[in-house]
Amino acid sequence: MIAVLSDTHSTDGHDLQGRALDAVRDAELVIHAGDFTTETALDAFYDAADQLFAVHGNADEPAVRDRLPEARTLEAGGLRVAVTHRQRGGTTGLAMFGRERGADLVVSGHTHQPTVTETEDVTLLNPGSHADPRGNPAAHAELHPDNGGVRGEIRDRDGSVLREFRVEGQ
Repeated sequence: MIAVLSDTHSTDGHDLQGRALDAVRDAELVIHAGDFTTETALDAFYDAADQLFAVHGNADEPAVRDRLPEARTLEAGGLRVAVTHRQRGGTTGLAMFGRERGADLVVSGHTHQPTVTETEDVTLLNPGSHADPRGNPAAHAELHPDNGGVRGEIRDRDGSVLREFRVEGQ
């Protein structure tokens, strides 16, 4: 399983609780789309996750920005995944970012709103924020490799499924 999170906004740790904490501990890979805020929060994720694949966000302090790139691409669960915190141009900008990287899935954050958007070429996933939801449900995403793609779920803190989706690999 791959756990996908964003927008921690913490000064003192990972602020994981409930299903998000279980997901990070159980995941083979954790993807984080930025805004840890502090090195303490980033280090807490490194301690909690078997493998962390992260980018920095706009609210991250300089020490976090020095340690993480603005964007990354990886192969995971049979997919090519492009990760960024935010991209100018909204949905169109994120889709272009994904196409430029040959991605099946683009993971982003910034809005704190958990969403899945299907475009012509790529699926856009914002897992929301597990710790600072700002009027949205506290959420994260879980990706389960399945027949050359992934079966995905956006889940809230108590584990309820808010949205199910599927992404096919190329």
